[in-house]
Amino acid sequence: MEFAPASRPRAPRESVVPMINVVFLLLIFFLMTAQIAPPDPVDVTPPSVTLADGPVPEDAGVLWLGPEGDLLTAEGTRPDLTALEAQVTLRADADAPAADLARALRQLGQGGARSVTLVARQGDG
Repeated sequence: MEFAPASRPRAPRESVVPMINVVFLLLIFFLMTAQIAPPDPVDVTPPSVTLADGPVPEDAGVLWLGPEGDLLTAEGTRPDLTALEAQVTLRADADAPAADLARALRQLGQGGARSVTLVARQGDG
């Protein structure tokens, strides 16, 4: 009588469930503690924008900034920056360099304007 050779008993397979649990716990830990974007260095309140339904009134407080950076009045002359109103409306050309706009705003502030409204058009997007 021949018997089949005795095979060694197999060791039970190790469960991978505890390893998966540890990996998910580490993943959750790193996701919760990581900073995706650095925090802002200072809390700021951006300026508000009001879309006007009609044209901006053209009174004595309206100035124009041309594409070459010239600051002009409604008559086409340079404004007297020492006699500005407290509220000034500035219509700047879209092609005016940013440096000229910054210079004009600085001049208006030094001339006594407390508030400058920058007229803009609504974008295409």
